[in-house]
Amino acid sequence: MTYQPQHPMAGVVYPPAADLERWHASGAITAETLADGFRAAARQHAERPAILWLDGQISYSELDATTDRVAQGLLQLGLKPLDRVIFQLTNKPETLIAFLACWKAGIIPICTLAAHREAEIGYLAAFGGAKAHFIESDETKFDFHAFAKKMQKEVEGLELIVSTRGIPGEGAIDLATLMSEDLDEALAGLEAVPQDPWQVAAFQLSGGTTGVPKIIPRMHSEYLYNMRQAWNFKGWNTQDRLFVPMPFAHNLNMGCGWGPFLMNGGTVIATPRVDQEAMREVHNTLRPTIMGAAKPIIMRMKTEISQGHIPTDALREIFSTDAAEDVTRTMGVEGHHIFGMTEGTIMFTRHGDSEAIRFGTCGRPISEHDEVRLLEPGNENEVAEGQIGELAVRGPYTIRGYYNAPERNAETFTSDGFYRSGDLMLRHRIDGQEYYSFEGRIKDVVDRAGEKVNCEEVERAVMAHPAFIDVAVVGMPSPTHGERICLYAVVEPGTTPPSVEELGAFLKEAGLAIFKWPERIEIIDALPLTKVGKLNKAILRQSIEAALGGEATGVTEST
Repeated sequence: MTYQPQHPMAGVVYPPAADLERWHASGAITAETLADGFRAAARQHAERPAILWLDGQISYSELDATTDRVAQGLLQLGLKPLDRVIFQLTNKPETLIAFLACWKAGIIPICTLAAHREAEIGYLAAFGGAKAHFIESDETKFDFHAFAKKMQKEVEGLELIVSTRGIPGEGAIDLATLMSEDLDEALAGLEAVPQDPWQVAAFQLSGGTTGVPKIIPRMHSEYLYNMRQAWNFKGWNTQDRLFVPMPFAHNLNMGCGWGPFLMNGGTVIATPRVDQEAMREVHNTLRPTIMGAAKPIIMRMKTEISQGHIPTDALREIFSTDAAEDVTRTMGVEGHHIFGMTEGTIMFTRHGDSEAIRFGTCGRPISEHDEVRLLEPGNENEVAEGQIGELAVRGPYTIRGYYNAPERNAETFTSDGFYRSGDLMLRHRIDGQEYYSFEGRIKDVVDRAGEKVNCEEVERAVMAHPAFIDVAVVGMPSPTHGERICLYAVVEPGTTPPSVEELGAFLKEAGLAIFKWPERIEIIDALPLTKVGKLNKAILRQSIEAALGGEATGVTEST
């Protein structure tokens, strides 16, 4: 076995063959593709429901056959293995069918989102060399077909439009037509498709807060290992029903949600809506047992649960990035944390962990082969024990480079191949195990008169005040200090927020240095999110800059 792709793609940084051989020999990764992984699950769990939605379901055997037909249909359209295709789809069953079909055909999805527009789709389709554009034709709020036709004119080589739902527009291929292919002919055609475990499976996207996302190549074997290991580490089982109201194309859902479930025999709930009515229907009708959600969804659920609209008796777990204690205390469901990055290493807490671990840490890496270092920002020296450092990781499912980005790779990876995440973490040793807590981002700072104030530290201190349910700290321009500290806050209903002075007194009692106290408080209904559900501080910075620009005297300057 060579541990190298049969046809290396230009611009892709592949893992060293020696590392792959070592991980393969250890029993971690396998010489399988994602198509192999799904087919194995489909054989073992043929009659179990693979996907549920509010008005239907599909079994593993049906999903296997359907995706075989679609895979062969895509090849008959002229697409070839290693061709790239843009996905602009919501959380509907057809989206999962399209992903699985592409993997069976050796086609590489570019994991863009339905919310992306010209800036992202145009750039990524061109940069990634996309040949087809997958859209939905039943969306009423946006004309995806007209948009796809526009992209065809602007992006060279973007030849095909595939409509996964609704009535296709002129020139678009109907996915339903591909689903009607003869199964025996489809299977015969797919036998000729090379299944290469060391090749790219998906072009995932970075979750950065500025600029167009970078392309992250995820390989078949390592992504399959990621999915299987997440399932095993968490102790999920084939009776579980998963509901993660985040985009199916997003790595958190693909790598830690529906991917693990469909590769292991679990059931995935598909719905594109996250409004209150849809949430009620999902929980009352489909009754998920495992849920992963961003904080805004959790806050909405708390209200619904308190009013008796959403039952929780079926839910065994809700995992999130930062709400485990809130979920446990106020919703009566076991709350867990997840931490990770599209580039690789995933950390989870799991059933059986103490509350100190579940509430106070992100958990620990899901694989014994994950290597973790905490580095001094700006160099490759590890910090002393008990000190906060920049998280750097290496392992079987962590990438070795972004697609076609040599300068970025030189900045982001250490000399021995560790990925520098930009996340500040603290290591905790509890009962002989190492756990990690998130302490902020290296660049998420306010530069106040030369003092670099970590926003995460201030946010944690402020959240101890009973008036606040969600907060974000950003820098605001100051002619004397460069930046000052602005707090955006969501307050508990019926609560009067503290003034700047009152909050300062509270933080003084908490022991926070005076130069870290917020100097302005902006009350808002909800914190803004990016298209992938992350806090959008760029909007908050723009908002406070605009507010200051419109004020005659600006913020009162004080020491």
